[in-house]
Amino acid sequence: MGVGKAHPVEAAAEAWPLAKPFVIARGAKTEAHVIVARVKRDGFVGRGEAVPYARYGETVEGAVEALRALGGPITRECLPDLLPPGAARNALDCALWDLDAKIAGKRAWELAEVAAPAKVMTCYTISLGEPQAMAQAAAEVPHLQLLKLKLGGNGDAQRMAAVRAARPDARLVVDANEAWAPEQLAEFFAVAADARIELIEQPLPAGEDAALADIDHPVPICADESAHTSADLDQLVRLYDAVNIKLDKTGGLTEALAMADAARARGLRIMVGSMVGTSLSAAPALLLAPLADWVDLDGPLLLARDREPPLQIADGWISPPAPELWG
Repeated sequence: MGVGKAHPVEAAAEAWPLAKPFVIARGAKTEAHVIVARVKRDGFVGRGEAVPYARYGETVEGAVEALRALGGPITRECLPDLLPPGAARNALDCALWDLDAKIAGKRAWELAEVAAPAKVMTCYTISLGEPQAMAQAAAEVPHLQLLKLKLGGNGDAQRMAAVRAARPDARLVVDANEAWAPEQLAEFFAVAADARIELIEQPLPAGEDAALADIDHPVPICADESAHTSADLDQLVRLYDAVNIKLDKTGGLTEALAMADAARARGLRIMVGSMVGTSLSAAPALLLAPLADWVDLDGPLLLARDREPPLQIADGWISPPAPELWG
């Protein structure tokens, strides 16, 4: 797979307006700032999208420059020698998968030798806010059955309880985005259990995970900022029950597939996630959906407009991408 050689990379930055502000513990935004990589070979063009993330020291400008600086024939096999894990490598890796699929006349999952993705339910994100505002936001989407609550520390007990009261029917997961302190864990874990939360994502700051080894948790805990590539898994097994695999962290679909296999081999459950981007960003991650316990690919639902053709998402259920979009 991926043995063909691509010409030098074209890269561009794009901004896509959001339907409403997206708020997490680290701040708010009104646009999705993405990069798009394009590679050409034999008359075909492959595309990949990624979202540089300031939390990991990335910028849109830096990622675009890194891609444009690459020259000569490029294959997926050589990417780890050219770029570190992160958004720039993700955009190019996914572009190369797209290109190889077009040249071969096959779908990307056939080239990857994984199960074809089926329609799958995604989380829908409820932005961080006051408890009643989050409860109202959850009540306004009664057709969506899997909600992900963005939390922020103080007040999170009230947020979880309020949303559960507003949506007794929904499945709920929560993402603390590193905002909890060790002394808050026991209280928040207990409230999460009472609120029938299915999963708690990244409660403590990355690098301060050790406190999780010494506390009972009635709700499974998922690593996000602490889990980037397969190399991180061994140190997380005794602390976490699951890992959130995002292509922007792994550096693309190639490593994400390897990380999913490695996580399963270690008994870790899997969430497949993404940053806020267009359907082009979320499409490759759907190849991991058959391996996942939770899918969090709602970026396209948060946009004011999307690419054409977009992923088809109805009542929270995402269908596999059309070949005109990706793969």
